[in-house]
Amino acid sequence: MSTIKELNEFIKKSISPFHTACAAADEFRQSGFEELISGEKWNVKCGGKYFVKIYESSIAAFTIGENGIETGKLRIAAAHTDFPCFKIKPSASIMENGYHKLNTEVYGGAILNTWLDRPLSIAGRAAVRGKDCFSSESVMVDFAKPVLVIPNVAIHMNKSVNKGIELNSQKDMLPLADSIIKENMEKADLEERISELLHIPKKSILDYELYIYQYEQGEVTGFDNTLFSAPRLDNLTSVKACIDGITDADVRKEGINAVVFFDNEEVGSRTKQGAASNIFPMMLEKLYLSLGKSREDYINAVINGSIVSVDVAHALHPDSPEKNDITNKPVLNGGTVIKLAAGQTYANDAQSSALIRCLAEKSETKCQTFVNRSDMAGGSTLGAILSSVLPMRTIDIGIPLLAMHSARELMGVNDQESLKKLLTCYFT
Repeated sequence: MSTIKELNEFIKKSISPFHTACAAADEFRQSGFEELISGEKWNVKCGGKYFVKIYESSIAAFTIGENGIETGKLRIAAAHTDFPCFKIKPSASIMENGYHKLNTEVYGGAILNTWLDRPLSIAGRAAVRGKDCFSSESVMVDFAKPVLVIPNVAIHMNKSVNKGIELNSQKDMLPLADSIIKENMEKADLEERISELLHIPKKSILDYELYIYQYEQGEVTGFDNTLFSAPRLDNLTSVKACIDGITDADVRKEGINAVVFFDNEEVGSRTKQGAASNIFPMMLEKLYLSLGKSREDYINAVINGSIVSVDVAHALHPDSPEKNDITNKPVLNGGTVIKLAAGQTYANDAQSSALIRCLAEKSETKCQTFVNRSDMAGGSTLGAILSSVLPMRTIDIGIPLLAMHSARELMGVNDQESLKKLLTCYFT
C-alpha cells in the first residue's frame, strides 16, 4: 500500500505535463541526479547520474556505469507526461447570460461525459515578457482549488439522457467558472485571474498553455482495499514506476540506463517534445560524445540496446468481457501486461517479449498479455513511434486499467508494485 500512497502523492503534483516534468525532476534531484541543460555543453563522467528537461514538458534521466560503457548494454524505459483533458483556448472568457464560461478544446481521446459535474481546476504555464522577444520566461500556473465545473442538463429538460446523448465538444463541454453577480466581475476574465494568481501585470502575460484537470484525489476502494481509483493513471503510473526503477536499481558497473518521458503522446507524438521527434536520440548521442565516444560507438549501442515502452493496458471489463480477446484476458492485480499487436501499433517481437517474461520471473512478479479482438481496432502508444526514430528492440508493457481515458480511472493496488519491481530488475 505504500507504493500506492507514493503514486497518489505523485499524481497530486502532476496536474499538467509541465508539472509532471517538474515532479520527476524533484525526484531525480532527491536521488542525487545532477541537472544538465539541453542546449549547453555537457561534461559527464562514468559513475554519474544526470537528468535533462526537454522543452519543459518532457524529461530524460541517465545513469552511467562507473567502469564505463564499452560492454554494458544501453537500457531505456519510456513513458508520457500528458493525459486526455481539455485545453483552454486563447481569449477564453465568455461572459453571457449572467455566467462566466471558458472556451476550450478537447485534448486527446477523453471520455467526455466523465468530466461532467466534477470539481475542476486549471494548471499549465504562462509565457511572461522577458528582456527581449527571444527570451520570454515560463511561469508555472496552478489555481490549486476547484474553479470550474461542467454542469449536466437536468433530466427534466433532457428526457432521453439515459438512452445516450452525444455531447458536442464546442457547445456542451464549456466549463462554468462563475455566476456574475456584480457588474465589475465581467472585467475579471481569465487573463486577469492569471495576473492576480501570479502577482504580475496582465500586460506582462504574452500567452499561456493551460489545461483543465480533475481536482478530486485518488482513493483506495473495495471491501478488501484491492482497487485504486484516481485521475491521470494513464500514464502517471508508468512515469512513477520508471522513476522508481532507475532510482532504486543499483547503478550497473557498465553501460547506460535511461528513462525518458515524452509529451503529446495522446495527440500523436509528432511534436518537438514528442516521441516522434529526434530530440531524445540527439540527447543520447550528446551523452555518448560527452563521454568521448564516437558516433559509431553510439550507433552500435543503439543497435544492441533495448527500449521498454511503458503505458497502461486494457483490463478485462467485468460488465463487458466480450470486448476483450477470447484467450488473452488481463485483469486488475494480475501483474504487468505485455501489449501485442500484429499491426505493430504496439512495438513487439518474440525476443523483446521474452525479455519481459524473464524479468518477471527474476523479479518474482506476475505477467500477463493483452491482444485486441481481431475484429476491433485498438489503441496505440509511443513504443512503435520511438523505435522508428531510435531503432532498438522495443516492447510495450504497462499495468492493466479500467475506464481508460475517463476523468477517473481504476487499477489494482498490487500492479504498481509489480511494475516497479520489474523495471528495477530491468535497470539492475
